[in-house]
Amino acid sequence: MIKLMAYPITVLYFICFGLTIIIFHPIQWFCKNVFGYQAHKMSVDLLQFFIMRSLNVLGTTFSFTNPYQIEKGKPLIIVANHQSMYDIPPLIWYLRKHHVKFISKKELGRGIPSVSYNLRHGGSVLIDRKDPIGSIKAIENFAKRISQNNWAAVIFPEGTRSRDGNPKPFKTKGLLAMINHTPDALIVPITINNSWKTLRYGKFPMGLGSKITFSVHKPMSINQHEDKLELIRLVEAQVKSSIV
Repeated sequence: MIKLMAYPITVLYFICFGLTIIIFHPIQWFCKNVFGYQAHKMSVDLLQFFIMRSLNVLGTTFSFTNPYQIEKGKPLIIVANHQSMYDIPPLIWYLRKHHVKFISKKELGRGIPSVSYNLRHGGSVLIDRKDPIGSIKAIENFAKRISQNNWAAVIFPEGTRSRDGNPKPFKTKGLLAMINHTPDALIVPITINNSWKTLRYGKFPMGLGSKITFSVHKPMSINQHEDKLELIRLVEAQVKSSIV
């Protein structure tokens, strides 16, 4: 019965989501080209807010728990497990004061109104997963920009999303490249739960009533850990410790 109900509600969601990304595409362009980076960032932040409101149509709710006062104006590497594309809007919205950027596959850099534009022009990096050497070089350059601008980089070290919530092993190369080129950054581990349930039936219909939670763990200073691989293991253990 719930799955049957999901069909018409998903159609309504797609209408809301589609209108949101179409409306915000020219808004982003105007903000960036007329007023510059700060205005563009504000438009991107608002885009995430309205995407989240679109998800509310499905009965999806969001809870973001952060008991730590994370210093503003300091580079961050946000490390999280990955369960769906809907991990992304709340990370940008709730951590907006830190200027959140992403490492994303190059395929997302075209064809999606608003989303592709922001990935190409908002400070994120697009990588070709078929070119591992080129990808690592792109991540290294991205890490330097993060450090220079005191932005926050989000990386999902699993490499691909979990379709059932069970975590995958972390891949270390990309994260290690980020760490080595932002030595003054804080690593912020975040655990995401229940995002996968929005896609429990696949892309259509979508799951109803998902209660997506984000739990921020204690930030770790990179320059206080000499063994970077051990630091990655600590971060992975933190992220996975709260997955349910």
